[in-house]
Amino acid sequence: MKFIWFALLIGLGAGSLRAQDTTSVRRDTTGTPATAADPSASDLLAGLADSTDAAQPLLPHKMLFTQRAFWGPKGLLRVLKVAPLTPEGRTKELNVRRTMLITHQIGGFVTLAGFVAQGLLGAKLYNAKGQEYADTKKWHERSATFINIAYGTTLALSLTTPPPVIGARKGFTSIKLHKYLAIVHLTGMIATNVLAHMISDNPELKPYHRAAAYTTFGAYAASVVALTF
Repeated sequence: MKFIWFALLIGLGAGSLRAQDTTSVRRDTTGTPATAADPSASDLLAGLADSTDAAQPLLPHKMLFTQRAFWGPKGLLRVLKVAPLTPEGRTKELNVRRTMLITHQIGGFVTLAGFVAQGLLGAKLYNAKGQEYADTKKWHERSATFINIAYGTTLALSLTTPPPVIGARKGFTSIKLHKYLAIVHLTGMIATNVLAHMISDNPELKPYHRAAAYTTFGAYAASVVALTF
């Protein structure tokens, strides 16, 4: 396995890096207020609800730093005028958000299946010898590449989705659990890849590599379950 480029994104801190903005939304010319997204885990995918307020925030006060980089008041997409910060534009962004988060969930299940296959191959690899070892190792490396790509894509979808209109609900929610577990499995992914790269020169690291892989799988599976149920 090779060390994955998206490991640099560990700085996400599951949303701990957030900032304030004060942009407000006004009714459009038809008198229809902007659409709001419910960010609680009823869920990551729910929903778009009309607001009856005469004015409401166009952007949440808090958002991931990666979201702010792309979708903030001075984000890249605003500067390039790809996504103007207007009530009509934000309504379209919320539809994009829904699509991206649905894809994020699907990617989560695909990646989880890859983890299961990788675990079975890894267990077989530890006891294989001769040609069986060579063949298993080849498939183990292929599955590792697949997992890294699927995991990275799923992570990128989560980090770059347009923010909801309102911020996260107070108190403990399944979304927050999902994010806390993300810190664990992202750290585990980094450790697993690093240790895998070092094993050829340091065979004594195999138990640590396996422990990191199992920890990553456990945290990832729990993260998917938290978001699903």
